[in-house]
Amino acid sequence: MMSHKSHSTSTHMPQKQSKNAIASVKRTRHRQSEMWHRQFNIARLAVRVVVTICLTLGVLGILGSTAPVSHAQETTTLNANVYHSPDCNCCGGWMDHLKAQGFKIKDILTVDIDAVKQKYKVPDNLTSCHTAIVDGYVIEGHVPANDIKRLLQQKPNVVGLSVPNMPVGTPGMEMGNKKDPYTVFSFDSKSKVAAFNKYSAS
Repeated sequence: MMSHKSHSTSTHMPQKQSKNAIASVKRTRHRQSEMWHRQFNIARLAVRVVVTICLTLGVLGILGSTAPVSHAQETTTLNANVYHSPDCNCCGGWMDHLKAQGFKIKDILTVDIDAVKQKYKVPDNLTSCHTAIVDGYVIEGHVPANDIKRLLQQKPNVVGLSVPNMPVGTPGMEMGNKKDPYTVFSFDSKSKVAAFNKYSAS
């Protein structure tokens, strides 16, 4: 009887261990499944965030590309037709100044510069050594490039700009550090004159 009871106990022990092992495997697989689902949900959320950011940036890029730009931005090349006498030396310096500021120059020599000024209605008290046409505006004398660009951006109802005579220190009239005070004038078709910009002496 003793030997039979011992045999019965030893028979049930492997079965109990086998059930425990199976339960342990199931628990492990369940934990792994939960972990995988959590990782999958995190990855899916990350993809959504990335897609949302990309779509937002794309919309902003489209809006930015259709935003209005200034006249200076639209015009990649600023063309200037410059009329001057063959004997004028300072005119070349002014044209070099414009070239450095992104202007494309058409150099037109003339033996009758006064006729050009009359044609474009430059007032007698605003004349200088050369006359240029930039985007339909008349530019008389050594007008700085930045003033011309501002004129093109603002598009005022004027004929053009002028720096009368040839003040020292204007573009093309540089003489060391010396600089005379001068004014850039605007003028309209009725010869009405107004100060467009002022520069002090140095």
